[in-house]
Amino acid sequence: MDNHTILYTSHLTKRFKTVTAVEDLNLRISRGDIFGFLGPNGSGKSTTIRMILGLIKPTDGEIRLFDRSLKHNRKNLLSRIGALVEKPSFYNYLSARRNLEIFATLTNPNPDHQDIDRVLDIVSLLDRAGDKIKTYSQGMKQRLGVAQALLGKPELIILDEPTAGLDPKGIKEIRRLIIQLAGQGLTIFLSSHILYEVEQMCRNMAIINKGSLVVQGGVEELLNTEEEIFSVKVDRPDQAADLLKSKAWVESVQVRSGEMTVEIKEEKVPLMTELLVQQGFQIFAIQAKRSLEDYFLSLLGAGHD
Repeated sequence: MDNHTILYTSHLTKRFKTVTAVEDLNLRISRGDIFGFLGPNGSGKSTTIRMILGLIKPTDGEIRLFDRSLKHNRKNLLSRIGALVEKPSFYNYLSARRNLEIFATLTNPNPDHQDIDRVLDIVSLLDRAGDKIKTYSQGMKQRLGVAQALLGKPELIILDEPTAGLDPKGIKEIRRLIIQLAGQGLTIFLSSHILYEVEQMCRNMAIINKGSLVVQGGVEELLNTEEEIFSVKVDRPDQAADLLKSKAWVESVQVRSGEMTVEIKEEKVPLMTELLVQQGFQIFAIQAKRSLEDYFLSLLGAGHD
């Protein structure tokens, strides 16, 4: 492993009795990267993160952090990592500063108050540091969770679904914060099930499904395709799909729960619209759609007739 690789897994596997949650997973994250770890719910993302954080033991395989084995250097290596796993939990009737002081004492009986102010300032909560958590919005609580992960000046930050449950404003704030942290030289491992979120922030990514690696590489490289996926709301979607499937310029068509998704070049959208109208279909909406599920289907070759 080279000096630029900060996190590396080799044949990482985790079985729970008869269930294999993660199987033969090989990841490589470079120093200074914002790395997206993508997969639908239940794909093994959280299990992988818990193994990296030493919360559960792998059944097989190896985890290396900072070019050292996690198995043999657990305490030292984990002290160089910060993590926000799922929703942060705080004492609602205590202030933000007091919550961070309590958390800091878990590793240091005499917490560094300057460090606490530093991380509060980074997440733009220094002016609200004395307010009780019960007065915070969900977005503020999430930013405080990031501040907690930043205590001690870690070199690697692991964020598990950091925008879950947030409104658009909160999502934008977290996104801006992550990009800011990467600009300061931190390495960020971002777990998400939302392709768009990773596309906005990450330089490299890996996608897993059912515990196994599907693809790994640069975000732009993996998503650079001439075809786009469009959600088309139309009356009689099954008949509309049959019509479009007969056209050579349509890459694929699927109907799920009454909604039709069409994979075509963007320049062909007017042609599709004209065809459907001419054939008597009512079109209610056409929207570009690049969901993780659709991307999986294109990677695995599903849905192509």
